[in-house]
Amino acid sequence: MTAPSDDAPWMRRALDLAVRNVESGNGGPFAALVVEDGSMLAEGVNRVTDTNDPTAHAEVVAIRAACRERDHFELDGCTLYATCEPCPMCLGAVYWSRLDRVVYAATRSDAAEAGFDDHHIYEELRKPPAERRIDMDRALVDESERPFRAWRQFDDRVEY
Repeated sequence: MTAPSDDAPWMRRALDLAVRNVESGNGGPFAALVVEDGSMLAEGVNRVTDTNDPTAHAEVVAIRAACRERDHFELDGCTLYATCEPCPMCLGAVYWSRLDRVVYAATRSDAAEAGFDDHHIYEELRKPPAERRIDMDRALVDESERPFRAWRQFDDRVEY
């Protein structure tokens, strides 16, 4: 699906930001913008290697910055412009932040050809926890409901 032409300036800005990020040596070839009502709320670039933080993908960096700017954890009414199709982690952040829309340029196949292959993560997500490559074991199952009971009983909780 092709995005409307008014998305082009935002995507071009994100693509330029990604190229500058590579040229600066600060991170990978990814950038993202969060736009609300035709104005940029926040931007982010990949900072994984610069910060030694595997969660510092451009989309996550932009979402965090936008939430700080909005002083809220939800980004309803906003569009995320990402230079590449979001990976599973970033896609989770998109849904948790309640963005209305995502517009991306490159596909995950394009990213894989450049050496950023997340296919193995998609494959792992299809498997039950016991069959995943990384051991996933349950512990204290009989106590596992305790935090949820506390949450349900906490009158001042903020639903999300």
